[in-house]
Amino acid sequence: MIGSEARDRSARRAAGRAAHASRSAAHPAPPARLRSMLLGLVLAMATGLALPHAAVAAPWNLATLMGMLAARKSGEASFRETKTLAMLDAPVRSSGILRFAAPDMLEMHTLEPTQQRLVVRGRQVSVEVAGHSQSFDLDRSPAVGALVEGIRSTLDGDLAGLQRAYHTRLQGEQQRWTLVLVPRLPAARARVSEIDLSGSGASVRSIAVFETDGDRSWMRIHESSRP
Repeated sequence: MIGSEARDRSARRAAGRAAHASRSAAHPAPPARLRSMLLGLVLAMATGLALPHAAVAAPWNLATLMGMLAARKSGEASFRETKTLAMLDAPVRSSGILRFAAPDMLEMHTLEPTQQRLVVRGRQVSVEVAGHSQSFDLDRSPAVGALVEGIRSTLDGDLAGLQRAYHTRLQGEQQRWTLVLVPRLPAARARVSEIDLSGSGASVRSIAVFETDGDRSWMRIHESSRP
């Protein structure tokens, strides 16, 4: 019986891997699969990429952090991401480049293990994977749209906008802080249970996304050096 159950579990995992690979090849990054990509992209850009590490005279709190974020107009960084998917035995690792240009252009260019490019301009999303491209509006995926719009409010240093979409909790000191975000909106909360951002000063260092289906992602971010 135990051997039979083990074979059944192995078969289900194999079927999950095959289905995952088939979906990736036949339908390059549909909205559901873009969930963690979009979150990683928008969160990384919305939390101060390439912002100088200036001293902050004001008391360290969320309002101070948001004020620092409002000063940023563009940014570029490299990333390494590890995703743990319920349907797969082994984690999925990727790396690439993140870019942001005010007011609302966001780009995630994955270089490894395969090249793919995701660009968000306003509410329009375009994706290019393995020579295939597609575009769609965030309105097609209300859950992702709610998450993206909530986080993107930080691009303008809009603390009120962020707190309309998320319960927020800032922990730690200026040089070592963690911002915990829990979605308020039902559509977003049905997809993501919690987002943890960790950083130093006005720079985000890592992003952890915990999804309600058990999937998790952890992104490590390294700002590009500037001359």
